[in-house]
Amino acid sequence: MYLDEQYKLYKLAVQFVSADNYDVLYVNDQGNEIWLEKKQGKTSNVVRLINQGFDWTNHLKKDIAVVFQKVKSMKRLLRGRIIEIHNIYISEHAPVDDWELLKKPMKLNTKQSISMQLYYLSNSHYEEEKQRLASEVGVSIIDTDISLDIEEKERKLVSYKQYLTQHVFDRQQQTKAVFSFGKPRLTYIILLLCIGMFLLLELNGGSKNTETLIKFGAKFNPAIIEDGEWWRIISSMFLHIGLLHLAMNMIAVYYLGSLVERIYGSIRFLIIYFLAGIGGGLASFAFSVNIAAGASGALFGLFGALLFFGLYHRTIFFQTIGTNVLLLIGINIVFGFSVPQIDNSAHLGGLIAGFIASSIVHLPKHRDLLKQLSALAIFIALLFGIVQYGLVNNQNSQLYHAMQLERLVKEGNYDKAIEQANQALRSEGDLKAAILFQRSYAYIELNRPDQAIKDLEESIELDNSVPEAHYNLAFLYFRNGEMNKADAAIKKAYQLDPNNPKITELYEKITGKTAK
Repeated sequence: MYLDEQYKLYKLAVQFVSADNYDVLYVNDQGNEIWLEKKQGKTSNVVRLINQGFDWTNHLKKDIAVVFQKVKSMKRLLRGRIIEIHNIYISEHAPVDDWELLKKPMKLNTKQSISMQLYYLSNSHYEEEKQRLASEVGVSIIDTDISLDIEEKERKLVSYKQYLTQHVFDRQQQTKAVFSFGKPRLTYIILLLCIGMFLLLELNGGSKNTETLIKFGAKFNPAIIEDGEWWRIISSMFLHIGLLHLAMNMIAVYYLGSLVERIYGSIRFLIIYFLAGIGGGLASFAFSVNIAAGASGALFGLFGALLFFGLYHRTIFFQTIGTNVLLLIGINIVFGFSVPQIDNSAHLGGLIAGFIASSIVHLPKHRDLLKQLSALAIFIALLFGIVQYGLVNNQNSQLYHAMQLERLVKEGNYDKAIEQANQALRSEGDLKAAILFQRSYAYIELNRPDQAIKDLEESIELDNSVPEAHYNLAFLYFRNGEMNKADAAIKKAYQLDPNNPKITELYEKITGKTAK
């Protein structure tokens, strides 16, 4: 009789797989338990077939509880939000007591909807339960034809087992093929480029030095707008500010880059990486005036590529990397909004750009020319729109004008610096003290001391903590012969920065006292 039950078990399993497109989740080592799954809409239909009998209903209930716990633990392997379990027992005899009360649908009390329907295909209830199974699951159960002789049953049983084994093997090979289309050669080149550029920054003033960063191609909005240096959007992808920034991004490049390059291949990976980096860089340009550098936009683009992959390989995605990818994206976005120093606009811009770039190049062995061209058109339109927004946003930003003002002062272009300061002061913001200080310096260089004094006095009234402002004011008062004012100003400068030799020298000259 054991052969009959094994034959029924595997015949039913093969029918579910071959006729109704169920996937094999698991076959135990003893070969008497098989798990199958099929997603329909939001529902995962899980079929558990087992060749096992129970003498008493209480024993059967214990097994039902075990099945519920197994399903809870394997939720990440299931694709639907709603899980319906069809728990099928195949045995020679049914429990001797009243087990049929268990035919009623059972539901586990959890946040996720998990329900179970039980079927007990014993010899005395075989046809009845088989028909109920067909009706509840919505499949056509072919007659298992148990009238075959022993030799024929054994032959067919072997072929059914081979069929299911091959089905599992084919799925494993399909998954393996998806993750091994390319080799991560370009990922390693990007790693070397970023590390090399970091060393170059460190040897030329330091990776945290603003002037060094600007010199070697960091995103610097005034240079992009005023000088047309749009290449900075790309060059900034290979620069990093500090060792921690480099280390975190390079770890992410190694793992994410390797994975995406294996899935998409090197050419597609390169296109996705650069388009995502450009998208992230332009988003940073549009929404953040601050100097920026780093591979974060491109890295988030790789997250976008994995999300696109998940659309076409949902089962593989959620059974392998999906949960971790979604969790990492969520953590990084929340972290980005929580920490002011993080350029979250670059992250979100890169994520969106990476997703669209992936739809432009598409997955290997996939082609949909209309959708790919549409994605390309959307990408170009978004870039154009974000650039236009960025130009307007920067021109309305006081910080942008303050950065451009500082740049003009360093370049010695004092007349233009004053014009820039006037424009900055017309913009809303809390940088008025710094702007007045910079304009006063331009007035000093243009030998317009009265205007310089006026700016410095107003700047100090707004912010009394800048020693250079008090020093410059003391110098101008001293030159005008206003000794009392000069004395008060240099004493304040010395109080704020007693170790500055320039301030110390003027302090001794004005007060006639030796600096301590």
